[in-house]
Amino acid sequence: MSFKKIIAFILFFIVQLQAKANFDFNENCKNAYEAIYDLRLDDARKIIQLEKNQNSENGITVLLDNYIDFFSLISSGKLADYNRLKDLKGQRISLLEKQDKNSPYYLFCQAEVTLQWGLIKGRFQDFLSSGLDIKRARSLLLENSRKYPNFPLNKKSLALIDVILGAAPSNVRGLLNTFGFSGSVENGSRDLEHLFYSLSKTPYDFYKSEVAFFLCYIQTDIVNNGLSYQKLITFSNSLGNSSLLKIYIQGYLAGKMAHNDDAIEILQRRPTKDGYINFPAINYLLGNAKLNRMDSDANIYLARYLKDYEGINYVKDAYMKLAYYYLLRGDKSKYLAFARLVKTQGTVYDEKDKEALKESNETNPDIDLLKARFYFDGGYYSKALAVLNSKSPNELQPQKNQLEYYYRLGRVYDEMGNDNTAISNYNKAISLGKNTSYYFASNAALNVGKIYEHQNNKAKAVAYYNLAVSMKNHEYENSIETKAKDGLRRLSN
Repeated sequence: MSFKKIIAFILFFIVQLQAKANFDFNENCKNAYEAIYDLRLDDARKIIQLEKNQNSENGITVLLDNYIDFFSLISSGKLADYNRLKDLKGQRISLLEKQDKNSPYYLFCQAEVTLQWGLIKGRFQDFLSSGLDIKRARSLLLENSRKYPNFPLNKKSLALIDVILGAAPSNVRGLLNTFGFSGSVENGSRDLEHLFYSLSKTPYDFYKSEVAFFLCYIQTDIVNNGLSYQKLITFSNSLGNSSLLKIYIQGYLAGKMAHNDDAIEILQRRPTKDGYINFPAINYLLGNAKLNRMDSDANIYLARYLKDYEGINYVKDAYMKLAYYYLLRGDKSKYLAFARLVKTQGTVYDEKDKEALKESNETNPDIDLLKARFYFDGGYYSKALAVLNSKSPNELQPQKNQLEYYYRLGRVYDEMGNDNTAISNYNKAISLGKNTSYYFASNAALNVGKIYEHQNNKAKAVAYYNLAVSMKNHEYENSIETKAKDGLRRLSN
């Protein structure tokens, strides 16, 4: 064999070796990633297959396959799909371990696959395995950060884990601390916000969609540290205009932050053409928003959610909302029929479903309190206040209705900026409800603590946060206690 042929053979062999192990987030992969965050998962699968045909050993395709399963399971909530797909985690990790060990994506992709499955397992109540996956992901990311300190995507996932660990219930957090794991919702959220801006004009700019997705969820459901509605909407605008996930996030933000009319308008703009996954949660959000506004077609969307959704979350809550829809329209027989379904359908994993089950066993809900509740949830504070002011608390029976009356009056005045009147009504709710299993008294104490913290009255804020923690065996106990202890921790620094 001639010298030139030998050199050519060696070069060909080297190229082949390089082709067998690489991480190339090229245009195909970026297009697939964008399709995933649009929730056009079939389109994403086609693009990933195209990349596999052109570059069969590109490790990024393994990660993208996992993203597809992540969003499929999050949107469907189907236990059968989870059981069918969960073994793919190990297979994908094995494939990634055969890739280029000298790439910053080598450990990062393994961590991402592990973390995504940790989040999915938690959603399906497989808590021990979820915790182990999150622990493993954290270790991989820390190791990758030591090797590649300037690789920004490490920060994305480490910040998210920081939030997860910081948001754990206080009893779980104590156990985590014993094993040397701690987190901070505030620090993780702040790190994600900084990363969102720093990714601009870098090769990783396309990852802003994912950072925005987690930022918006964290800000509305966990930390709520004062970022404005408009700022969060701006974050979410980093997702493409054709993104169904963007519609969901913005509708969710609007609904949670009392911009109910915006929520309805946004959710009704969802793309309807072929190519998008079935996402029943859109109908759940829309049904709730329309119920808050007392729209006559709220039942249509709640019923569609129950028809299309095969998962475990918010089933009891949706049936209870349908029951209330008919009660508010004077149809007692349909109210009772849907209230009975609350007892037999769905699970009690989520706090909303636990509360729905409890409400289904109660008799004679007060119509005006119900109206005030929904108006408040929609941010229609003047309407809620008018309904409450039309009532005399002394006329309300049983005592639970009096307790709820003062709590809801406190919430309305709180949101309207009337601190003194809010505190007065919150205190009445605390006095009536501190020994009950309802969440009203404990959450009232938490909210008074927040008011005093905002007023820089540290002593009273600490007293009310401690009062919120001291109340036990009520709805939303873990959530309220965690928020109160976060308040105490802020005040101790």
